[in-house]
Parts: sequence; C-alpha cells; structure tokens
Amino acid sequence: MTASNLEILAYEQTSLGMLCLRRRRPLHEPETLVTEITLNHEFLMSSYYTASERALAAIALEMHGGKDVNVLIGGLGLGYTVDEALSGDRVQHAEVVEFLPQVISWLNKGLVPLSEKLCSDKRLRVVEGDIYGRLAAPPSGLFDVILIDVDHSPDERLDSNVGRFYTREGLKAAKEHLAEGGILGVWSYAQDSPFADALRGVFGEVKIKSVSFKHKFLNNEEHTDWLFFARK
Repeated sequence: MTASNLEILAYEQTSLGMLCLRRRRPLHEPETLVTEITLNHEFLMSSYYTASERALAAIALEMHGGKDVNVLIGGLGLGYTVDEALSGDRVQHAEVVEFLPQVISWLNKGLVPLSEKLCSDKRLRVVEGDIYGRLAAPPSGLFDVILIDVDHSPDERLDSNVGRFYTREGLKAAKEHLAEGGILGVWSYAQDSPFADALRGVFGEVKIKSVSFKHKFLNNEEHTDWLFFARK
C-alpha cells in the first residue's frame, strides 16, 4: 500500500472514458480493504456498500420463486449482483454481459475481491457485449430473470446513446427476452417516476424497492438506492 493509502490497480482508457480500479483502507476503518471503480474520475461503485447490488438479485429471484433459473445480467462491475444470484442452488446458469473488456480482464486477473469465487463457478459465463443492443434485438433464447445494473439511473446514463431501453418501446423489446412469469430488475441510484410509468405501461406487475444505508465516508449521511422490478 502506498503512503497515500491508495493503490491504483488499473488505469485504462476505454470507449466511455478513463476507467480506474483502485484499492484503499478508509481512515476511519483501517482494518477494511475497499476496492472501488471510477469512470472519468467520478465514483461508480465500491466493495464497501453492496447491499443494493445484492438485493437486486435476491429480490428478483424471490419474486420468481422457481428452480433451475436462467439469469441474464447486464453489467459485471465488481461482481456482487451475480455473486448473490449464484449464492444458492436455484440458479442453473448466469450469463453476464459487460460492455467494457477491461472490467472482464480485471475479473480474470484476480484484481477484484470476488475473482477467485466467481471464476471457479461453472454456472457463470461472462461475455463482452452491449446488453441494451442485445435486448433490443430479437431473442435467441429466453431467461427467467434479467437484471440491469449499468447506469447511475434511467436519466443519468453512462452512454447517452442507450436511452431507448428505458422507454416503453425499449421495454417491450426487452420483455420478449423473458420467459412467461420472468422478472426484469433494474438498479438505480435515484427514484425515477417516468421509468416506473414506462414499466407499468408494459408489464402487468411492477414493484419498486428502496435500499438505504448510512454513508460512512460522507458524515453518515443516509443514501437510498432504488430497485425496479417487473413481471412478464
């Protein structure tokens, strides 16, 4: 660990900008090792707060209620959503579509906390690709659960060109990739009424869940993430 208590594990140019993987020990909790991702020097995600990423998978699987579930996940990140999905024996297969090859490389090189665990799970397949483009195209197969954890929110996207997914038209196309009774789950850091309205216009059942926590790095301010779920 460097004198500044910050270790840069990777710093790479991507099609979306400068991507950084870093590791540090918080001053208020020096026994804890935290891994973080930033994009263009803006915070994306951390191994310190993972409750909402895990809840995205846990709630969707609970809503589905079945066994031998096939899951499609848009966005690998640090891997906490897919780790939660694979934590039990109900998921038969999980496919993760990650847009940035650098993020996949970090997993394969063992640079993220869950690398060894995820890479050893034979149910998992990680592929490079555009999840939004895939969901806009005709399906080649159906999934029981589709989880999206890519953007900050439906209104604040990492790539401004992928907004179609969050519209009724985009959701209708995505719905075709779900098996009957299948669940779509979407992560957001903000409560978004227009997106909720679009979901209700396409799916018969829609649920919105909040996950709150105290942000120790910001004077214990309470922060809330939002999870959107819809059933085909």
